[in-house]
This record gives sequence, C-alpha cells and structure tokens, in this order.
Amino acid sequence: MHEFIAIATHPRVFDPPSPMDDALAAWASWQSVPNTTFLAETEGYSDVLADLLRNSGVVGPRIHDARIAALCLLHGVKELWTADRDFSRFPALFTRNPLI
Repeated sequence: MHEFIAIATHPRVFDPPSPMDDALAAWASWQSVPNTTFLAETEGYSDVLADLLRNSGVVGPRIHDARIAALCLLHGVKELWTADRDFSRFPALFTRNPLI
C-alpha cells in the first residue's frame, strides 16, 4: 500500500502525479474490501498516516518516512533518534539527531 502511494504521487513517475487525496481514497477503498487484512498496521494507523501526508505535503519516496512517523505516533513513541532531516516534515513527532 505504501509503495502504491509512493509511486502514484511521484512527480517523476507520472505527469501529472495522482493527488494525495485520490491515492488515499484508493487505499481506503481497498481497506473496505471484506477479508482484507493488513499485517503490521493496527487500527487507526491509516488515519494517522493520512493526516501526516496531508499536513506534510510529502509525495513519492518520502511516503516511507511518513510510514515510520505514523507508526511511531500510533505506538506512543515520544522521540525518534535519526540523522535524517526529512523527519522534520512531521512536527507531531519529536526527533533528535544522536550524532550532534
């Protein structure tokens, strides 16, 4: 699912890329299919991810950073240690660079 959103919204793959709301609507429609099970993402995950994506404006390969941020927020992680500055796009998740 994350790869679908990353590819569908990537401006170098599609011209024009799919709007984020369209990609998220496709995800929601697939979630509503009976007997569909997501193995790692718990209840509420897609809402947290959708909020992060809409508020951050990330598209393409940065979707995977949003996935990590969403999982951290959903599971109550208070601080993410990372040297990756891309996580600053998600102000709801406090980050700390352990190399500084």
